[in-house]
Amino acid sequence: MSVVCGRYSSTSRLEDLADVFRAEEVCTEPMPPRYNVAPTMPVYAVALRRGHRALGTFRWGLVPSWAKEPSVGNRMINARAEGLATSRAYRTAMDRRRCLIPADAFFEWQRRPGPGGKALTRVPHAIRRVDGHPMAFAGLWEVWHDPASPGGGLLRTCAIVTTAANEVVAPVHGRMPAVLDVRRWATWLDPATDFSTAWGLLAPAPCEWFEVYPVSTLVNDVRHEGPGLLEPMPAAS
Repeated sequence: MSVVCGRYSSTSRLEDLADVFRAEEVCTEPMPPRYNVAPTMPVYAVALRRGHRALGTFRWGLVPSWAKEPSVGNRMINARAEGLATSRAYRTAMDRRRCLIPADAFFEWQRRPGPGGKALTRVPHAIRRVDGHPMAFAGLWEVWHDPASPGGGLLRTCAIVTTAANEVVAPVHGRMPAVLDVRRWATWLDPATDFSTAWGLLAPAPCEWFEVYPVSTLVNDVRHEGPGLLEPMPAAS
């Protein structure tokens, strides 16, 4: 099975995200719209800072505090909801450092038989909200300090929590990001929320929220950018 949510789009303006997510503090500079966000890139995330919501920038790919080097995060872009209770890498963050990761769409790849019975091909699909609103992925974040640089080397990183796919996404991929309802954002962010309650928010989001459609294989290459990556392709392409 292919990696879950290995790419997504983040095109909303910083000031719009601050308004939508009711961030009382913005701790980053605006980034250009990106239609092909890939692991290790800087991404926006909302977390609690001194009791209020702050919108900042994190590197996508969680680096645990005990890691010897940041490259560990390159393969820790997603945290499976089912394994959070027993994961050494994610359990502490799940208890204390939860965040919301804004996204305008995400991409999943459907495996299909190739022409003439050839090897399976992977067809990219975009998944976005039908109402056009930004999604809030359930996320976890950490702070990593470079052991070789006690006075510096601070790195903030994050991972997207994934769950089972709903019936709309399932024909493309068996899993999807945990997309949270606005009424659950405060509960998810609050470090006082116990593990069981927070974990209970990670069910698949309602089917009626989403539309799913095939897009160009240009999205396969992280060097490709632009709104054309979200343009629908004919289903048979």
